[in-house]
Amino acid sequence: MTLLGTATTATTATASNRAGAAATNSATSATVSTAAVAGRAAPGPATQAAAARWGDRRLDEVAFLTTHNAFTNYQDSRWSSVNQSESVRAQLDNGVRGLSLDTHWYERSTWLCIISFGSDCYPSDVYLCHGDCKTFAGATYALPRQSFHGTMQTVVDFLATHPQEVVTVFLEDYVSSEQLRQSLGRVGGLSDMVFRADEWGVRQNGWPKVADLVTAGKRLLIFSDRSDREHLGVMYDKSWTVSNYWSLGDMGNDLGCVSRWSDLPLDRQEPGFRRLFTMSHHRNVPTVLTAALDNGTKLRNRIADQCRTAAGGRDPNFVSVDFHRLSDGSGHTPASIVAELNARP
Repeated sequence: MTLLGTATTATTATASNRAGAAATNSATSATVSTAAVAGRAAPGPATQAAAARWGDRRLDEVAFLTTHNAFTNYQDSRWSSVNQSESVRAQLDNGVRGLSLDTHWYERSTWLCIISFGSDCYPSDVYLCHGDCKTFAGATYALPRQSFHGTMQTVVDFLATHPQEVVTVFLEDYVSSEQLRQSLGRVGGLSDMVFRADEWGVRQNGWPKVADLVTAGKRLLIFSDRSDREHLGVMYDKSWTVSNYWSLGDMGNDLGCVSRWSDLPLDRQEPGFRRLFTMSHHRNVPTVLTAALDNGTKLRNRIADQCRTAAGGRDPNFVSVDFHRLSDGSGHTPASIVAELNARP
């Protein structure tokens, strides 16, 4: 049994049909995309609700509010320095639809168990740590330790109770493919929700409509900065996205939107396929004061004046910030800016 499931025969046939149609023209491809949903589920209230919520927009035409280091927060565990003020579940409840997580392997340490007087006697597993899982409690890892599979269960549980929503997880990945597979395998309901770009023929046909993903139930996208786990349904970000350099600098004045990867410009053009655009907008060291300064007018203007131009006239699909609920008092917040992007024709 594969970890993240396989497409049904109808899905495979439909993807093949879509590939042939895309070679003809985009209009035919759109028709086949609609037929793909019909192959997965008969038209009904769910299909109508998805169309009402998302319209005809493809995944690469939608913007999502994203949180940088979503796991470092004051509510899920005890951190001395955080990037977000609320738990992962609260972030999702408050409109966040993209989460960046750092995965590390922690090998059970008798020494840590002893010197912590029994408070750090955790089993070997994949945890969410920042740089290391053993060095400085509260800084590089938190107590209680945050397991990766526990956080992913939170995401899946949210999606189960919000059937119109789509969530994307970005992994800064420091574990082996096998360690990640075992951790994901412990998340109940995950395999039924994971979107697999290979099975949907994205490279040949472009991204599907969001409404199609919702109707098909494939509402969880997972990206990693490691390339050896696509067989798990975890997409290699450099193959599917473009991204700007992550930092605004110490002073928050590095506003130029330059590519994270020197060999992959933000305005990369490929026949029949457009990469998703991830835009990072945060400093080297997060504070509530600097996030408030950065998250309002500066973010809105940077998208319009730097990043949209650098990306060839397109808007970001994921807008990643620290302390996502803070702003500069201008009336523009990360959430409202993302809403503006989604309202653009």
